[in-house]
Amino acid sequence: MGDITHPTIKDGWFREISDMWPGQAMTLQVKKVLHHEKSKYQDVLIFESTNHGNVLVLDNVIQCTERDEFSYQEMITHLAMNSHPNPKKVLVIGGGDGGVLREVLKHECVEEAVLCDIDEAVIRLSKQFLPHMAVGFNNPKAKVHVGDGFKFLNDYKNTFDVIITDSSDPEGPAESLFQKPYFQLLHDALRDGGVITTQGSENQWLHLPLISKLKKDCSEIFPVAEYAYTTIPTYPSGQIGFMVCCKDPNRNVRVPLRSWTKEEERKLCRYYNSEIHKASFVLPTFAQEALQ
Repeated sequence: MGDITHPTIKDGWFREISDMWPGQAMTLQVKKVLHHEKSKYQDVLIFESTNHGNVLVLDNVIQCTERDEFSYQEMITHLAMNSHPNPKKVLVIGGGDGGVLREVLKHECVEEAVLCDIDEAVIRLSKQFLPHMAVGFNNPKAKVHVGDGFKFLNDYKNTFDVIITDSSDPEGPAESLFQKPYFQLLHDALRDGGVITTQGSENQWLHLPLISKLKKDCSEIFPVAEYAYTTIPTYPSGQIGFMVCCKDPNRNVRVPLRSWTKEEERKLCRYYNSEIHKASFVLPTFAQEALQ
């Protein structure tokens, strides 16, 4: 069998070009293409890069690289988990690479972590090519459901302490996960005092109108709705944001309610700590003004 080819790869470089970030592109040097398939829902490409380890690409957009995935997985998870006093039952929507699941299970208070992803291919291939991320799938506390997160949530009311939506971008299979009815479902599936984080439609440099709308929608459903962000080199403009929302109007999600000791932080996390939790909600002036 010959080498695997893919339209995004030319002259040994992968190119991420999309209308979602007009006029700019992300390129990574490819060492070897490991796998390509068209799943039932999307185009799945995995390649080994020269400097970023293995890279998972869905519909021509980078989802994660082994080199920097932790900054996203840790922040989307621990901003929510540490804003809840005692999260026992946690749901991850999307996140088929297992990264968020891995982070959720670092919290000893968790009794059950349910992951619901629409695409079995992402779960299967992450176990094979991203084993460091997929490690959570082997945990006895983890339960996996392959299916539509939107439909899955419909069956649950007042069930979860924390729900984390780790979706792909608001185009294609994940589009409905950025709209108001979805946030209502999240709200209703949470127990009292429950917290959600969700992939907050990308980036302050590129998507402020989208983020504003998302914040407005969330604020109409949750009494607490804040926008935070993390830095990550291989996402567009090196940044991605999260909506962090809570059902308890008196909760301040900008300050961790629970925290690890400095030693535990260093052992458990490579990016997240209680200081960066607070700092991640501090926005530059242009973004502050747009989101007011």
